[in-house]
Amino acid sequence: MVKIILKLVAISFLVVSSSLSNYAFALSKVTASIDTNPVMSNESIVLTVTADDSVERDALDTSPLATNFIVARTEVSSQTSMVNFKTSRTTRWQIVLIPRKTGKLTIPELTIDGHHSQAISVNVIEQGSQSATKQQDIFISTELSANDVYVQQLVTLTVKLHVGVQLQRGSLSEPTLDGATIVQIGKDQESDGIINGKRYRIIERTYAITPEQSGELTLDSPMFSGEVMVQSRRRSGFLSFGETKPVNVLGKKLSLNVRPIPDSYSTGDNWLPSELLTLHQEWQPSSSEFKVGEPITRTITLTASGLAKAQLPNIIMTAPTGIKVYPDQAELHSNLSKERLVSQKKQNFALVASQAGDYILPKITIAWWNTVTNKYQQAVLPEQTITVLPNPDSKQVSTLNEDNLSQSPNNTLVPSTPLTTTEQPIIIQQASALQWLFLALWLLTLMAWLIHVIVLKRGSIKKPKPSSQASVNNKYLALMAACKQNNAEQVLSLLVPWVNSLVPQGSTEISTLSEAITLIDNEAFTTAIDNVQRYLYGNKTTDKAWQGKSLLAVVQSINHAGIKYDDSIKFTLNPS
Repeated sequence: MVKIILKLVAISFLVVSSSLSNYAFALSKVTASIDTNPVMSNESIVLTVTADDSVERDALDTSPLATNFIVARTEVSSQTSMVNFKTSRTTRWQIVLIPRKTGKLTIPELTIDGHHSQAISVNVIEQGSQSATKQQDIFISTELSANDVYVQQLVTLTVKLHVGVQLQRGSLSEPTLDGATIVQIGKDQESDGIINGKRYRIIERTYAITPEQSGELTLDSPMFSGEVMVQSRRRSGFLSFGETKPVNVLGKKLSLNVRPIPDSYSTGDNWLPSELLTLHQEWQPSSSEFKVGEPITRTITLTASGLAKAQLPNIIMTAPTGIKVYPDQAELHSNLSKERLVSQKKQNFALVASQAGDYILPKITIAWWNTVTNKYQQAVLPEQTITVLPNPDSKQVSTLNEDNLSQSPNNTLVPSTPLTTTEQPIIIQQASALQWLFLALWLLTLMAWLIHVIVLKRGSIKKPKPSSQASVNNKYLALMAACKQNNAEQVLSLLVPWVNSLVPQGSTEISTLSEAITLIDNEAFTTAIDNVQRYLYGNKTTDKAWQGKSLLAVVQSINHAGIKYDDSIKFTLNPS
C-alpha cells in the first residue's frame, strides 16, 4: 500500500513539474552567426539562425537575404532537452549564402514571431587579391576556347573543380546560357595538382556550346554543392553540422560575343562556321581502271574543326548514266584536341558499272566559312574520270560490219542482201514449133524449181516453240537452283547466260545485265535485279539475307513465255 502511494506521488510531481515548465516556456530570443568572415567571392558562408523555442519551419522569412546574397540551400532542425526536470527547446536554421558582389555586405535583421536577430557585416574579398590571406579550400575555374564567335560556331568550355579538403559528398551543376545548346563532351577527368603550395584534387569537365542567336551573351558557370569534413567542436551536442559543413561554390560568369551570319555569305549554302574543313577520298580497289559488274568502293571523309557531329552536312554523290550508286550509312566521330572539337563524317559509296567506257564523276563541293580568316571558302573534290573495262569473265558483244557481212558467202547470221537468181536472156531470132516446145518445158521446170525453193524457205524460217526448246536447259536449271538457295552472287553470274539461252541460234548474244534488262523489258524483272544488286553492293547495316523467291517466279514466267527478240536492237558499249 505504501509503495502504491509513493508511485502516485511521484507521478503527480512529474505532471505538475512538466505543466509548470511548459507554462513558463516561450520564444524570447533569436540569434544569428556566420561560420567565416571575411569570405572569398563566389565562395559560400553558413548563416545559423537560432530561436529558443519550437516554432514552425517556415516561421523564418529569408527573402531579405536575396538582395546581397544567393540563397543556395536551407536546412531546419529542432531539439528538445530536459535537465533537472527543466525542458528547453530550440529551432535552428542553417542557410548557405553566396555573395553577389565584393566589398562590405550586410546580412540584415531576420524576424521570427516579432523577435529580431542582429545584423551582421560581411567582408567579401575578390579571389586572387592581395588582401586574400587565406587560400580557398574549394574553388571553380572556367575557361572558354573563344570569346568572340559566330552563330552556330562551336566553342568549348573547360570547367575545373579544385578540392583541397576532405569531401563527404558533392555534385556539380550544369552551366547555362540562354539561346545556346550545351552538351558535355566525354567523361570527367580527375588529377592532382599543387597551387601555391596547397594540394588539390582537380575534377575537369568539358562542354560543347553552340550559340543559336547573336549578341552579347552571359554564361552562368556551374555551381558545386556538397559537404566537407570539419573538426567537431561539440561532440555531445546536436549532431551533423559538428562533423560536416555544407559548402556551395560558384564559378565566375563569362561573357560571349556572338556575331550574326555575314551578309557576304551565300544564302543558298548551308552555314558552316569552322576553323578548318577538308574533304578526302579513297578508292577500293586503288587502281584507276575497273571492270563491268564489279563493285567499286569510294570512301569520302569530311573533317571539320569547331563543329559538332550533328552540324556536319550530308555528302551527296551523283553519277552519270551507266553507273549505279549505293550509299552506305555514314560514320560520325568526334575528338577533343587541344581544346578544339574535331568532328568527322566518313561515308562509303558502292559504284557498279553496267557498261564499259570512260565515266566522269561530277565534283563534290561543300561551302563553309573560315572563322580564322573571316572568308567564304569551299572544300572541293574535283571531277574525276574513271575507266571501266569489259569484264573478261562474261562474253562480249561482237561488233559487225555490214559491208563485210555482205561480202562473206558463208555468213548466215544477218544476210545483207536477199537471195536472188540471175538468168541469161534468151533471144529468139526465129520462131518455130520446136522452140516454143522447149520454151514451155523450160518455163515449167523453172516454176517447179521456184515452188520447191519457196516451200523450203518457209520451212527453214519457222521458229521452234519456246516451251519445247528454250524452257528446259542447263543454264535455266542452274539459275533456278541458285534462286532457291538464295545465293545472290551466283544468281548475278547466271542471269546473262540464261538470257542468251532464250535468244534464237545465230543471233547476236548479250554480255551485260543492262542489255539483259533492255532485251527482256519486264518491270518485275528489273525490280528483282535491282534488289539483288542493292543487297550485294548497297547498305549492309542489316543482317537479313537476300531471298530468291520473287526473282525465281519472274524467271519462270519469262522462261515459259519466251522473249520477243529483234536482232535490229543495237547495244552500245560506251555510255551515251
